[in-house]
Amino acid sequence: MQKILLSMLIVIGMSVQNSGAREIAGVMVQESIQSENGVELLLNGAGIRSKFFFDIYIAELYLEQSAATAAEVIAGGGVKRIVMHFLYDEVGRDKLIAGWDEGFAENTTADTLKLIQERTIAFNELFVDVKKGDQVILEFTPGAGTSVMIAGEKKGVIPGKDFNDALLNIWLGEKPVTKKLKGKLLGK
Repeated sequence: MQKILLSMLIVIGMSVQNSGAREIAGVMVQESIQSENGVELLLNGAGIRSKFFFDIYIAELYLEQSAATAAEVIAGGGVKRIVMHFLYDEVGRDKLIAGWDEGFAENTTADTLKLIQERTIAFNELFVDVKKGDQVILEFTPGAGTSVMIAGEKKGVIPGKDFNDALLNIWLGEKPVTKKLKGKLLGK
């Protein structure tokens, strides 16, 4: 009986290990995914965004090649994707927009902020209330821009690498949403 149980545990362990996913807060986070245009992206890191003891969302950073620093992520070429898998019951559109605005303001120079201002307004206009289980996918494709998908619906594309750099800095900049999450996204 013990040998059978041990064998079953080994098989289960191997299947979980080979599934190419890890679990965070009950959500399976894939180790690799396909971008909108079929490019394989690798999980650079993932972690939970918490605020006032509440888990708000799981953030996942996918890149074509791993990066250990924020500078490497920003400077790196290729497709980049942030996935936000919401854990909190509901986050209103106004709170999301306030968070984006604060993140841009705290992690972007005044000159760059001025250059991307119209695009940040257009970006904010794409958002709606999100509920537990919804995903927000922000995927940058060189030459095309940052695609915004919310709960499975493509909302629009914001052009420019400078915009995407500023967006990534919300999580990876000098004043990220949380330093712990920044470290997790960078694989630490």
